[in-house]
Amino acid sequence: MLLGPLESIVIGFPGTDALDDRIVREIERVVANGTIRLVDIVYVAKDPEGRTMILELDNKDDPRFAPFSSVLGDRMALLTPEDLEHVAAALPAHSAGMVMLFEHRWAERIKEATAAAGGFLVGRWVVPPEVLEALSTELDAHVATFTGAKN
Repeated sequence: MLLGPLESIVIGFPGTDALDDRIVREIERVVANGTIRLVDIVYVAKDPEGRTMILELDNKDDPRFAPFSSVLGDRMALLTPEDLEHVAAALPAHSAGMVMLFEHRWAERIKEATAAAGGFLVGRWVVPPEVLEALSTELDAHVATFTGAKN
């Protein structure tokens, strides 16, 4: 099975019951349109005393996870216990995180074409969120200055 580039993200929430349907709908949208494929999705929570709970989101007995059933078809459960322990350690007390490992489906054909042409990946990185935020602020200020100067 050819896997495109894989990436994981953790979305955190205050409290331990904060899964929001808006997030589920956006995940459903990008899965349905073929942008990504969920490879694994796990719920990690830490209670006020710091005890952790780790649950696969295909847990059919927990109604909090029912909205995820439509996006779990291709799940491979590749996140390791060590991965999840690392996430749990990073969570503050009385919070939860949704850990998603996903495949960039949009990149599969690029990967295939590169391999067929004898090419290879030289590097890959993700720009940290704080850098994106600073860049966005800088660009907004630039646009505001530019559009303000024209008026």
